[in-house]
Amino acid sequence: MRDGGAPDGAPAEPAQRLAARVVDTLVVGLPVTLVTTSEPLGLPPATAETLTAPILAGLLLVYETVQLALWGRTLGKRLVGLRVRSEDGAGAGPGVGHAALRATVYAAPIAMQPIPLLGPVMGVLWVGNALLTLREPRRPLHDRLAGTVVAAAP
Repeated sequence: MRDGGAPDGAPAEPAQRLAARVVDTLVVGLPVTLVTTSEPLGLPPATAETLTAPILAGLLLVYETVQLALWGRTLGKRLVGLRVRSEDGAGAGPGVGHAALRATVYAAPIAMQPIPLLGPVMGVLWVGNALLTLREPRRPLHDRLAGTVVAAAP
């Protein structure tokens, strides 16, 4: 059992998932925000705001896909003791296809935030997806569609 977490292999606790997601978002999002809003680029604030969401989503997609395909975990998941595996439990990680699908379903609503009308709808869906981690079996849409489970790492 991990300190304060679930027994090895048990579904991840919502607080653990949130902590991992915060770390991963900061790792990717902080540099993106600093670059797109930096003075040397000289982007008008409206342009910077419009570019930040799709750039962040694209980098999150690559960041998650590569790490999950190679190691079954991102930096954030590693820090809180979680691992992503296929729902059938086979293999160390979800593989490239499942990792890419999982990351795409998670990142697409972020990329669509600047689009009028679609952005707010995607935001509501994104929050609803996150809320699925509070219900048993604690599998949000990106895990269900990709056939993955986030569990305490052995």
